[in-house]
Amino acid sequence: MEKYKVIGVMSGTSLDGVDIAYCEFTHKKGKWSYHVLYSITYQYSDLWKEKLRNLPDASAYDIASVDNEYGLFLGKILAVFIRDSHIKPDIIASHGHTIFHNPDQYFTCQIGNGAPIASLTKVPVINNFRSSDVAKGGQGAPLVPIGDKWLFGEYDFCLNLGGIANISFDDEEGQRVAFDIAPCNMALNYLAAALDLPYDDEGQTARNGRVDISLLEELNSLDFYWKSGAKSIGREWFEQEIIPILSHSKAPPQNKLATLTEHIAHQIGKVITKHFGENLLITGGGAHNTYLVERITQAVTPEVIVPHKTVVDYKEAIIFAFLGTLRYRSQTNILKSVTGASSDSIAGTIWLP
Repeated sequence: MEKYKVIGVMSGTSLDGVDIAYCEFTHKKGKWSYHVLYSITYQYSDLWKEKLRNLPDASAYDIASVDNEYGLFLGKILAVFIRDSHIKPDIIASHGHTIFHNPDQYFTCQIGNGAPIASLTKVPVINNFRSSDVAKGGQGAPLVPIGDKWLFGEYDFCLNLGGIANISFDDEEGQRVAFDIAPCNMALNYLAAALDLPYDDEGQTARNGRVDISLLEELNSLDFYWKSGAKSIGREWFEQEIIPILSHSKAPPQNKLATLTEHIAHQIGKVITKHFGENLLITGGGAHNTYLVERITQAVTPEVIVPHKTVVDYKEAIIFAFLGTLRYRSQTNILKSVTGASSDSIAGTIWLP
């Protein structure tokens, strides 16, 4: 039996904050189990939110500068987390924060330089998990399916409602497949901002709105939804495809929220109804949107399961800790069946303190 104590660090496209999960992974007789020992979310300041939101339009110099600055920021909060929790992690696995993701052009960029993190925490750091897969022609996303398979295998479908909604499941041949389905919190929060809200709490604004049929049909007709196989979307796609449709619509904000919620649920339902399964695990920030979960429940056949709050909020951080563990063991941590790459990958850059 082998045990590993690992910190997983995740920052998603919703800009909610930095999720940190200190996990213990146990490998026994070919099976993995996990236990979350400590977890916390560090909320971004308004300054950091603005900086990260605008960075894709910055100069190369500024991007390089913020890459290092963000690494220092992560290193400092992780050093405090380690000190205050009185823990001794074996490694830190950090996803970083995505600035660019364009696998069709063979590049992806997650900032958060690992060198200052390792220096400040005195712990080996693994980051840059996506580049190896993208270099092999893969989508570089989603990366959580191998964790879904080994840590959450009792569920037929694993749905993450983050900035983007993505799903993973085993196909008829037992191969793990996964892909992005639709924008989720990224789009919902964008509309909530028009009402001076950070987000639509429990989906109450959407619940009180009305679905605009013409807007719904326009969203559902986007080319991405008719593609099959490995596919992913990022902020660039959202800004180019979704924002113009939402901006052009004359519907009031609450109706746009209602319509977008229906759109997300419809796209999720369309995917799941094509495959057999008895249960659906829902995690990510969107799992707190009770109205969205209700609409998804109406759109699918499997039993919908929303787990304990720790799993809902920290599942991605948990799985990135697991990806780091596999990299530490020099084992495959990205599956070509998921991303469409030419081969599986043992991905991640290691930074020693």
